[in-house]
Amino acid sequence: MLFNTSHKNEEYTIESATLVGKPFRLLQRIKQGGIGSGRLMIREVSPKLNLGKVEFSEIDYGNIELRPKGIIVHYTKKLERFSWIIPYYRLVIYNAQSFSIHANGNFIQFLKNKNYKENKKFINKMIQLKNEYLNLGYYDY
Repeated sequence: MLFNTSHKNEEYTIESATLVGKPFRLLQRIKQGGIGSGRLMIREVSPKLNLGKVEFSEIDYGNIELRPKGIIVHYTKKLERFSWIIPYYRLVIYNAQSFSIHANGNFIQFLKNKNYKENKKFINKMIQLKNEYLNLGYYDY
């Protein structure tokens, strides 16, 4: 689900807690070594997530937040901030020429540049948490 989170949004707070769980507590964040990625450069966004803007004209960035039952992808369009809630059971990650996150027929592609390399450890942690949550022991990390 996609929400405009430029301002406080009660519906987003309720839906995010329902779909992906409440945010990790401070002690859990410290034990995990952080729950948020650094910023990643967005290459392309699916039409449903683009929200009226035909092309990315300026450099847009996004970041990923871990939750107990899923992730939230935050990104900005001009002066507005959007949050895309993705439960682990719907999350699909492709890592080819670009790094992309897919769910419900939508996607966000990130460039594989310096920012991606700095977040590689975080991405591996995200895949590991997904596999643990879904009890998928047959994947290599």
